[in-house]
Amino acid sequence: MKFKRIVLLIVIAVMVGGSFAVSAQQDMQNMRGRQMPTPSPNSQASPQPKMDMNMPGMQRPTPSPNPQASPQQKMDMNMPMASPSPGETSGMKGMDPNSMVIMSGDSMAVRVGDSDVNLLECGQMGSGTSWAPASSQLHMYDKLSGDWVLMFHFNVIIGVNSQGGPRGLTKFESANWFMPMAFHKLGGGTLQLRGMFSAEPFTFARGGSPQLFQTGETYKGRPLIDRQHPHDLFMELSAQYTLPLGERGTWFTYFGYPGEPALGPPAFMHRESASENPAAALAHHLQDSTHISFGVLTTGLTYRWFKLEGSIFNGREPDEDRYNFEAHTWNSRSARFSFAPNNNWTMQVSYGFLRKPEAAEPTADIRRATASIQYNKPINRGNWATSLIWGRNHTSSPGELHNLNGYTAESTVNFLDKNYLYTRLELVDKNELLRPADRALLGIKDDHSSFRIGAYTFGGSRDIWNTDKLSVAIGSDVTFYSKPPVLDRIYGNNPVSWRLFLRLRPSKMDMARMKGMGNPKMGEEKMPPKP
Repeated sequence: MKFKRIVLLIVIAVMVGGSFAVSAQQDMQNMRGRQMPTPSPNSQASPQPKMDMNMPGMQRPTPSPNPQASPQQKMDMNMPMASPSPGETSGMKGMDPNSMVIMSGDSMAVRVGDSDVNLLECGQMGSGTSWAPASSQLHMYDKLSGDWVLMFHFNVIIGVNSQGGPRGLTKFESANWFMPMAFHKLGGGTLQLRGMFSAEPFTFARGGSPQLFQTGETYKGRPLIDRQHPHDLFMELSAQYTLPLGERGTWFTYFGYPGEPALGPPAFMHRESASENPAAALAHHLQDSTHISFGVLTTGLTYRWFKLEGSIFNGREPDEDRYNFEAHTWNSRSARFSFAPNNNWTMQVSYGFLRKPEAAEPTADIRRATASIQYNKPINRGNWATSLIWGRNHTSSPGELHNLNGYTAESTVNFLDKNYLYTRLELVDKNELLRPADRALLGIKDDHSSFRIGAYTFGGSRDIWNTDKLSVAIGSDVTFYSKPPVLDRIYGNNPVSWRLFLRLRPSKMDMARMKGMGNPKMGEEKMPPKP
């Protein structure tokens, strides 16, 4: 009850903030509609105007020899971005000074409404409304189409997955996702539309992808064990509207059906630290499993480096029909606080109440707490990304209480342009590994015996074919495990798993080339850095 009140207070606070934002935007529009005083024919400006125009971080435009100011110079301080030079990138052709897309430091960003300093950093956009480090690499296509900014991401991994030990299997399969996005200025703010789709219902085995010690969701009414479920065909269909609050804050609201509530770090497939790893984390259902929720409403506020948001949503996990839309009561809720002190760091803490999320345990509720730190550092001819994640499920049902913790450390380093090394180290509590026959064999009577499982993955990949549009890599990894000795009879003493795969995705956007857009034309101002 106390948490419900906290979430309600967050929602009320951000709605009030949103109303102030709307009022402020209307005032700004009214001010823009006022006629500016006509400049004096005398080209010699008074001392006071000179001081106003010499703002910190801005270069003064070179005065025209003509005493009468040109239309471009009559900028009532609404600073447009510098136009790109012809042929910079195909997606940027035709960009004008009022474009929604601008260069922000070494990354690309989308304006919030007409703001010149209030930006949505593309690298910072994680899954749902989560934040990633703004310096994260961008692998996507982009295009300006009229008043719309269009983007498209995808990642396809095809290969052999071989899980070791008596309970392991070998399958040829594909893990994949496809993500179109669109941005459009609407009123005083920016509208973002996003979709995410997966062909895994067709490219995974019907019971899911083999993965030792993985649990979560069901197949044919029975809990999945040693399998990673396929993601739904429709992973996200969402809309987000963001309004600027002055020059340093925003108010936003997000609706997804399906979508992702404000709970946990970015989902594993959206983390730069896991960008080369084809497998889901074993702690997925303790940390970020709510990334496909059929019914989400989130609202929140950002101010400089901080974000506070709250969600109400349907907490039930997707059912076995991976192609449909589901309807359940929106009786779950969450809140998340995020902190991004600079472009390379992002941190979050979050808490959520999930009402009856699992079909296999219809009387159990989950209270989930998570915390994470993400770090991303562009390096010479490469990039280094690392994440540390903790998640905890407190599961309660009539007569039973269970606490499960999951700890994940993962890192990916890209070096000499084409080479990648990655690792994921996990310690995870699992209490759904044993079927009735397994418990009988081991002499265990508890239906939810918990075991601390360790999984240690080491892998690498190399780009073997790159064009301006497509990047293809070949990669492989191996996973070792630790477990209690009591499980040796069903998992073997030392099971080892491996994967061999091809990875396809858009080529990395060349920010060094795009920074050529920062050369202003005569009379234009350079964009100031984000405050």
